[in-house]
Amino acid sequence: MSEKRKPLLGFLGKLPRGTALGNSGKTHCPLCMGLFKAPRLLPCLHTVCTTCLEQLEPFSVVDLRGGDSDTSSEGSIFQELKPPSLQPQIGILCPVCDAQVDLPMGGVKALTIDHLAMNDVMLESLHGEGQGLVCDLCSDREVEKRCQTCKANLCHFCCQAHRRQKKTTYHTMVDLKDLKGYSRIGKPILCPAHPAEELRLFCELCDRPVCRDCVVGEHREHPYDFTSNVIHKHGDSVRELLKGTQPHVEALEEALLQIKGVNTALQERVEAVAADVRTFSEGYIKAIEEHRDKLLKQLEDIRVQKENSLQLQKAQLEQLLADMRTGVEFTEHLLTSGSDLEILITKGVVVERLTKLNKVEYSVHPGVNDKICFSPQQKAGRCRGYEVYGAINTKEVDPSKCVLQGEDLHRAREKQTASFTLLCKDAAGESMGRGGDSVQVAVIPKDKKDSPVRALVRDNKDGTYYVSYTPKEPGVYTVVVCIKEQHVQGSPFTVTVRKRHRPHPGVFHCCTFCSSGGQKTARCACGGTMPGGYLGCGHGHKGHPGRPHWSCCGKFAEKSECTWMGGQNAPRSLLRTVAL
Repeated sequence: MSEKRKPLLGFLGKLPRGTALGNSGKTHCPLCMGLFKAPRLLPCLHTVCTTCLEQLEPFSVVDLRGGDSDTSSEGSIFQELKPPSLQPQIGILCPVCDAQVDLPMGGVKALTIDHLAMNDVMLESLHGEGQGLVCDLCSDREVEKRCQTCKANLCHFCCQAHRRQKKTTYHTMVDLKDLKGYSRIGKPILCPAHPAEELRLFCELCDRPVCRDCVVGEHREHPYDFTSNVIHKHGDSVRELLKGTQPHVEALEEALLQIKGVNTALQERVEAVAADVRTFSEGYIKAIEEHRDKLLKQLEDIRVQKENSLQLQKAQLEQLLADMRTGVEFTEHLLTSGSDLEILITKGVVVERLTKLNKVEYSVHPGVNDKICFSPQQKAGRCRGYEVYGAINTKEVDPSKCVLQGEDLHRAREKQTASFTLLCKDAAGESMGRGGDSVQVAVIPKDKKDSPVRALVRDNKDGTYYVSYTPKEPGVYTVVVCIKEQHVQGSPFTVTVRKRHRPHPGVFHCCTFCSSGGQKTARCACGGTMPGGYLGCGHGHKGHPGRPHWSCCGKFAEKSECTWMGGQNAPRSLLRTVAL
């Protein structure tokens, strides 16, 4: 009827001490540690005795969670949003996984009975692994035989009385020892509404097993069929849901392995960095030893912080994995060992639980990395009057946050060195404060892409890099700046290279008289003159512009390109002033 699948291990992290693997998890209550007595199946697919559940302290769901009930056992990062409920409801916590269980109107006794667990208890008792079975009729003496017709366990006295009655004279009696090879010896499941009738039918409209009396009463005119006829359809739907749940178990196991690997790498990295710190500190006396101790404490704090983050994520994933395993194990066990009727009875709970688990979101990647490095050349201030070096860094440069600065970012002159500065930052936008990053710069002419200009990168050791290059020809160039093979902010950008700047051959002066020391033959490009035979300009005299200017071309801006085109034919007196 159902595929035989190897059940997965259940999660026992929250069970009381002494609970072992094997059949005990299916037959023993996690609270009282005894064989199940009237076991009830909780929405989280854990089974607990009815009496044990009744002893748990109930609480009001509205008072505790403000009307937002959630029967899952996930932590805050795994919770699903549900519409708030305004109706007060009583709930309990699962003693195994702490999942909230909203009790139905009938209380604990209205929860689903785990008939599969009852069958396992009977089998274990039959094999001598548990307490002896008690007679189903007198509930007093130990069982010796079983009526295969009534499916009742009887003691010696009740067995004789059973045979003396007319209706049961010809029932088949079997010794208990002859039943040890059986996989199922459970009792017939009777209708809760009609205790004399066995549940053999399934109401399609109400989606639950019913008896003969139910279909002529409460379920009259409802479509129904025998359980053996509908088990295939409903069993297949549960199997499909199980098939979608099983990959999550593998993904969670892989995620935990990755966390373990990162944790191991973190430990190894911490030890390696600690060794580097100690080696670097050996050359100094007390000041360096004090500095070394500070570094090791900082490193330990980083380890604790990262490890705590990993442990928190690990605990959350382990809890989710435990819930997934519980769901998978129970469903596999139900489909491989449960009867048609048992599958149909627990189908609703199983489908609801697996559906909820499949909707849970989780990350399979570790929340932190092992990015820790020691920078021995970085200045660390003064310790006991000595300049000390060496610092622990957990920052990692973020190319998208790095900034390019400088006046020559988008302009340059041919055969003149242009430069700009790269300021490296981390993901938070804070300066790295250290060097050592791999910076790649390429300056490529637009018309000659196969002839890039050589660029020089100087590490300033403080998180900034000085970049310089000298274009040979005018034109448009593309500048690419990358860190870790990723473009920094603003890269690539274009630079327009103009012809070489023409410097001023003259002097920037207030007047010719002052700059030449009173020479009469000195001239100025402004065209000013002075009386008394002076060919150059002077303050307050004819032609003086009234402000400082260049003697070679007359421009007023000190930082400007010279436009003088006099050449070799210019008067020597002007050249003389220019030379000055």
